Amino acid sequence: MSVKVLIIDDDPDILIALTLILESQGYQVMTARDGLEGLGRVKMDVPDLMILDLMMPRMDGFAVCKELQKPEWTKYHHIPKLILTSVREEASRRRYELEMGVTLGVDSYMEKPVHPDVLLENVGRLLKSK
Repeated sequence: MSVKVLIIDDDPDILIALTLILESQGYQVMTARDGLEGLGRVKMDVPDLMILDLMMPRMDGFAVCKELQKPEWTKYHHIPKLILTSVREEASRRRYELEMGVTLGVDSYMEKPVHPDVLLENVGRLLKSK
């Protein structure tokens, strides 16, 4: 059985690059261009890992994380989340905590641009810890 990774990012170049990197290692990749589409994909075909951009139209990564913490999403709480963003970690975590009053609830955090080896190392570590 192959491992399913859902990438939610509005940048088509990022989607293509990450898909190529992950598929080269045998991962099955699903993509979504915003948080609403991403949540639909989660329900349709539960991923083993989510890679999530923070800044997107319609529904951003902050809102996806908040939504996934709600009780009706309990059966998806086990899915590790890796944030991949161009916003510095401290700034985005602080914004989220101030806006939402809760911690972000992500398992790993990487700033763009990301080196393929670092991405694969993070993905592997998160899947092992799951």
